[in-house]
Amino acid sequence: MAGTPKKTNISRRGFLSSAVAGSAALVAGSNPLQAANPENMAPNVPDWSRYLGAGVAEQPYGMPSEFEKQVIRRNVPWLTASTESSVSFTPIHELDGIITPNGVCFERHHAGIAMVDPADHRLMINGLVDKPMMFTMEDLKRFPRVNKIFFLECAANSGMEWRGAQLNGCQFTQGMVHCVEYTGVPLKYILEEAGVKTNAKWLMPEGADAAAMNRSLPLEKALDDCLVAFKMNGEALRPEQGYPLRLVVPGWEGNLWIKWLRRIEVGDMPWQAREETSKYTDLMEDGTSRRFTWVMDAKSVITSPSPQAPITHKKGHTVISGLAWSGRGLIDYVDITLDGGKNWRRARIDGLRLPKALHRFYYEFDWDGSPLLLQSRAVDETGYVQPTKDELRTVRGTSSIYHNNGIQTWHVQENGQVENVEIS
Repeated sequence: MAGTPKKTNISRRGFLSSAVAGSAALVAGSNPLQAANPENMAPNVPDWSRYLGAGVAEQPYGMPSEFEKQVIRRNVPWLTASTESSVSFTPIHELDGIITPNGVCFERHHAGIAMVDPADHRLMINGLVDKPMMFTMEDLKRFPRVNKIFFLECAANSGMEWRGAQLNGCQFTQGMVHCVEYTGVPLKYILEEAGVKTNAKWLMPEGADAAAMNRSLPLEKALDDCLVAFKMNGEALRPEQGYPLRLVVPGWEGNLWIKWLRRIEVGDMPWQAREETSKYTDLMEDGTSRRFTWVMDAKSVITSPSPQAPITHKKGHTVISGLAWSGRGLIDYVDITLDGGKNWRRARIDGLRLPKALHRFYYEFDWDGSPLLLQSRAVDETGYVQPTKDELRTVRGTSSIYHNNGIQTWHVQENGQVENVEIS
């Protein structure tokens, strides 16, 4: 088993100066082992076996065990001026498989959570259509529906890492992603009902939140695989995920997935272009921009061990677990390294393998207690190879906060603690 290379230069930037006040909140995301109570350990009869438990329907909506109370979304208080226009992060270091439970899917809001009464809600279709239309929720549920599993990732996921390792937690560096099963109507059916004119090229979906959040979406993508969804993981959308209706844009950045969807205007050009701005550009080092950067490139991250999920045993059999995904389709394979990239080993992808969905990978090995430099590298079905952070910076510089899919490095110390670092 390989340890930390002696000549490897490990660097980690400290927290931003404004982060000091929030450092306690980050530490709270860790999950230290609780001290065991010897009186409850075998061969003794534990307390929970001595008394009757709660009856049925005492928890009409089931909740996780009280011993899993650390598995929650978390925000970074100093990241934004207010929580109404901010983000909370999925605790991906605490999860397994590929499906994200509804209660911990990350949030990104621009004007807080809109509380929409579905009886009053309507979806309007206007612009370059034969028949401007208005649909109730019941109308939409009469269309043929589908069930599809997709990941959703914010374009700013890992955005604070462009200039170096910043946040010491998998949840905070990579947690603006989740993956659920959506139930809804293919958008093309709704557009066909209204009749799209031949000169139509773009859509402007708009939300019912106080920001009237809107984006420009190419008609070609809308007719391909977009959904208008009203359920996730079998139940109604949560309010923070757009209840009662949201747009699903598989494989593309999260700001297009308009929540609380109330209107779709059909046009012949991007709405942001009419405003002489574009919301889909990544600023480059030389002052130019990459335009229409919708697709989320292949990415992966080891979720355990990681800073919030340290190794808690001394030595021996150890399981590495992580997630990989690509906006272009399936993940072909994932390699992991224990020594910062000197030697790569093929990970095992297990469970469902679906295009534009999260993939779960594992690697098992015997840890001898030596320091490790853990990385994962995903390759998707198009042949795209996840780059290093330095490879990305060489091409794009560090002026953007978007589309950072560079390889993440975790430094595992001899005591099992894990730190976010960069190597060169």
